[in-house]
Amino acid sequence: MFATELGGGALLRPLEPWRAEEFLAHMERGREHVGRFIGLADAVTDLESSRAYLRSYADKAAADTGRLCGIWLDDKLVGGVLLRTMDLALGVAEAGCWLEPAATGRGLVTRAAGVLIDWAVEERGIHRVEWWAAAENTASVAVARRLGMSRDGVLREYYPHRGRRLDMEIWSVLAPEWRERRRSA
Repeated sequence: MFATELGGGALLRPLEPWRAEEFLAHMERGREHVGRFIGLADAVTDLESSRAYLRSYADKAAADTGRLCGIWLDDKLVGGVLLRTMDLALGVAEAGCWLEPAATGRGLVTRAAGVLIDWAVEERGIHRVEWWAAAENTASVAVARRLGMSRDGVLREYYPHRGRRLDMEIWSVLAPEWRERRRSA
């Protein structure tokens, strides 16, 4: 399958069901860090749930309604980016990410998300890419900024997570903005 070089020994490639054991091991390493703001760490707790999660994205890929790619650093799965939703009729997709602690601070998510957004805009005709992040998740908000997204607003106490309700910021970039930013980069 394809792999895209991200630089510094990092690769972006599809994260498929046959990688369930590797995905589970990755979640075990990063569970607390990943789970601070998103439910992925609570959803993938054993081999069966790992396979089911990856299978759900394989089904989304087959239906053209989402995508899931892993980030490998020196041949070790350390995170990922995804199109959680992708509605081709509306031309809207929601991108997201996660990363285990050992891989933070290297720009991996920004580069990987850029590859995925390029694909969504140029190959699938997506007009608007959204990025939802817990307001407290300053790292994710910083990625949205680095991607050239605009903050559309805040949904106050929108997301129930681990006994709290988190404010969610919604960021977005439109296809013409994305293309202009890429041209001027």
